[in-house]
This record gives sequence, structure tokens and C-alpha cells, in this order.
Amino acid sequence: MEQSGTSALLQGVVQDLASGVAAALRGGGPAVFPGGVPPEEPPDGILIAAVRVLGADLLLPHVLLHTPPAEREVTLLRRAVDAFPPAADAAPTVRWSHWGMSRGLHTVGVRYGPAGGGPGAEPDAGWLDETSWQALTHRLAVLAALAVPGEDCALARGARRRVVDVSRGFVRAVRRRDWRQAAGAGRWLAVLDGVPETLGLDSGLDFVELMGGTDPVVDLQVRAARLIRAGVPV
Repeated sequence: MEQSGTSALLQGVVQDLASGVAAALRGGGPAVFPGGVPPEEPPDGILIAAVRVLGADLLLPHVLLHTPPAEREVTLLRRAVDAFPPAADAAPTVRWSHWGMSRGLHTVGVRYGPAGGGPGAEPDAGWLDETSWQALTHRLAVLAALAVPGEDCALARGARRRVVDVSRGFVRAVRRRDWRQAAGAGRWLAVLDGVPETLGLDSGLDFVELMGGTDPVVDLQVRAARLIRAGVPV
């Protein structure tokens, strides 16, 4: 019961943070942090773990809108990077998510990483060309925080090579009513060239928002995709 309660608290804080980021994207201004976190802030360990789950998207309003991050946002993201290094046998999504947090700090001008010079070496991306389109879409949706304009890491290059497969995955996620996966895939499609016009991405994003937009994580991803589609400055 205690573990279940902790998990529920963690997921609630993740949603609160996502709500704050989505509100900042909607308002076109600096991030509202800690967003919807209750007045009685959660335990420190839970908050850091929630930041780790949300990942680089904690700084997304600053990356997309070119606003300076608050010191507290930077501090919490750095603490999450330090507190949760990938294990030696970590999955590719874990490695890329961790790298993406360091990359996000670097993008907003925070010197962090090896010798303060950047996020360090990119994780392996060979799996991008080997995995099925269904698994590809799942993994990219988990890594939607790396779907930002101008990103040229191996993950983004691999996604560009499989834009048709990501499109197929978006449709599949919508049909399966997996709104988080659909929103994450839609965000990737917003940064990729060559998306089939027949997909109707804008209408698809509208539908995902209508059906799943009460989930703050879905709301965040859809708002990010729309801002990117509208041509936020790089």
C-alpha cells in the first residue's frame, strides 16, 4: 500500500509539473514553476523523481520561446541528472532521456556536462534502423522531449529516416486510444520533414487533444507540437 501511495504521489507531481509547462506554452511566457504543484510541496525526493520523469520538458518553454529559465528550474533539472544516472544495462530510452536533460540545460545556456562543455557523447542509436515501426513509435513517444526544432542528434536523424513509420505509429496510437503515445508521436511529426499530407496531422492533433487533453502530459505534447508547427523561431 505504501509503495502504491508513493507511485500515485509521484504520478500526481509529474502531472502537476506538466500542467505548469503546458500553461507556460499556452501563455507564451516564462514557465509557471512549480506549476500546479500543491501549496504543500511534495517531499524532495518525490519532486526530483518527478522532474526525472518529465525530463528535459521542464525547460521546454525556454527552449521554444527563448526565455531565460528560473534558477530553481535549472537546479532541479541538474539534481535530477545527477541523482538518476543510467545503469550499465539501461534501456536506450533511459539513456537518451538522461542525455536529453543535459542537452536541454546546454540549450538554454547552462554549462553542464563533462568539464562544463556540453551533454557528452550521444548514446547508441543503432536500434532506430532495426526496430519495428510499432516499437519505434513507442520509444520515440517516450523520448518526445527531444523533439525540438533544430535538434540534430542521432535520435532526430534516425527519426527523419523513418518519418513514414512514425506516421503509421501515430495513426495506430490514435486507433488504440493511446493518447500519450499519439501526442508524443505527433510532436515528433511536427519537427520532421516529409510527413504525408494525407495524414492530416493538424486535424489529428486536434482529435488527440479533444480525447486525451485532460491528461496534462498529452496537453503539453500537443501544445508543443502546435507551437513547432506554427514556426517558433529556432
